[in-house]
Amino acid sequence: MSETGSTTGSPATRRQMLARSGALGIGIAFTGALSELFTGTAAAQNLGHSGYGPLVPDPDGLLDLPKGFHYKVLSREGDQLRSGEGPVPSNHDGMAAFAGRHGRVHLVRNHENRATGRVPVPVVDGLTYDPEGKGGCTALTLDHHGRVLSERVAIAGTAVNCAGGPTPWDTWLTCEETEDRAGTNGYTKDHGYIFEVDGADPRRTGAVPLTAMGRFQHEAIAVDPKRGVVYETEDAFERPFGLFYRFLPQKPLGGTGSLRAGGRLQAMRVPGVPDLSSIQDIGARFDGIEWVDVPDPQAARTPIRHQDFGPRGITHAQKLEGCYWGGRSVYFVSSFARSAEGSAADHYGQIWRYDPDRRRLTLVIVFGPDTDIQLPGESPDNICLAPSGGLMVCEDGGGAQHVYGVTRRGEVYAMARNRQNTNTPEDPEWGEFAGVTFSPDGRTMYVNCYDPGTTFAVTGPWRG
Repeated sequence: MSETGSTTGSPATRRQMLARSGALGIGIAFTGALSELFTGTAAAQNLGHSGYGPLVPDPDGLLDLPKGFHYKVLSREGDQLRSGEGPVPSNHDGMAAFAGRHGRVHLVRNHENRATGRVPVPVVDGLTYDPEGKGGCTALTLDHHGRVLSERVAIAGTAVNCAGGPTPWDTWLTCEETEDRAGTNGYTKDHGYIFEVDGADPRRTGAVPLTAMGRFQHEAIAVDPKRGVVYETEDAFERPFGLFYRFLPQKPLGGTGSLRAGGRLQAMRVPGVPDLSSIQDIGARFDGIEWVDVPDPQAARTPIRHQDFGPRGITHAQKLEGCYWGGRSVYFVSSFARSAEGSAADHYGQIWRYDPDRRRLTLVIVFGPDTDIQLPGESPDNICLAPSGGLMVCEDGGGAQHVYGVTRRGEVYAMARNRQNTNTPEDPEWGEFAGVTFSPDGRTMYVNCYDPGTTFAVTGPWRG
């Protein structure tokens, strides 16, 4: 049975107007259920009550940060990879950081190159899926001082590598956000898969598609560290919109390569809710969530979201993007919904929480248009947990682009602002942020500027 409108706390008291934090123009509503996101995090009790102060303009015109914070450019599109394999590819997107030996950090970074990608991921023997694919991943290794020791190709020949997510055994699952088949856009193989990447030793994982996890426009994943279930978002651009999936592996938590053993792919059905955008009440709760087997995970004839899930249908949502495991639940983002494009209602971003123990789905956060102020541009995208126990959210919209923080108390603050633009001073187009993640010790935030492709390391007085 589903249950709607059951809320916790008072949303009105949690709407924030944070001019002092430099977050003018942000609108957000919260529910008390948000606090569950931060339970179980190492530094949740040390969380402050606000952000880190106003952003200070960067004299070098790259990245504005609060006072006391500093950045280092780790890598720039077009520079030479230290491996000598070719130039650093374009379109920096999803990313994760993994602990290495002797205090080292391995960063694995996506490159969302389409067939028209400006700087492709170099083709490398043994690491290439389709020689005509221009996407893939690169891996950086940093020493304990944060200096770049190496930078190399981790997987090549894939397409539109958007986001993904880390596994409990310290590999990265990179996601292709496309459904192009062999013969389309010059590709020699079908695309739309997830690939496993070991940033410390890419040849351990190679370039093998995890076909049982489905062929669709993948965005991000999150792994339940207790059960080994992998949750997947689908960022479909046209109706019918994407689905929220779970993959039940035959060898859960089996380590590197275990996902190749296969499993079952299912899609989420919220009884009585065909479109998540129709839910606008913060704290709306749905119990008895159902999971329905996907008829054809390979989408041999029909894209999955078009397939027949029976007379009760399936639940769709526009722009399903970021996905993250926190505490005992998985969180996923719908970055916006527009009724003019076919959604049931409008919003500028939702964050949902699914609790598998209770089979319960809760609407945790909604950004505009019915909040106190409206989020500039449109949209939260990649998300991650901050060392303080809060959230970091990458903005992907129009105008100036930010990384926003969300505290456990529901306050929103600007953490970073991109000062690079990809056009002219008279008509600027600021590159979106992507791939926000923290070092294993929580002392450094890594984040990408999508275009021009730039990877930053941000240090400073992080709480926790």
